[in-house]
Amino acid sequence: MTSEEVKINVEKALAEIRPFLESDGGNISLVSIEDDRLVKVQLEGACVGCTVNQMTLKSGVEMTIKKYVPQIEQVVNVEN
Repeated sequence: MTSEEVKINVEKALAEIRPFLESDGGNISLVSIEDDRLVKVQLEGACVGCTVNQMTLKSGVEMTIKKYVPQIEQVVNVEN
């Protein structure tokens, strides 16, 4: 998978999970993809400071991204 395909598929994964985050007053944006293995995202809105955002990040966001791009090893949230 090329870097461009990785980015496209990560965006598809984020589009799939975004409605769930928006329903709770949050959102997510892609910050960067490093070495086609590490995805950096930024949780926004109600997701910032939410006590379960790490669980959301790992079990929801990371799992969904890996479904689209199996080579991704980790998804991390970057703070403002």
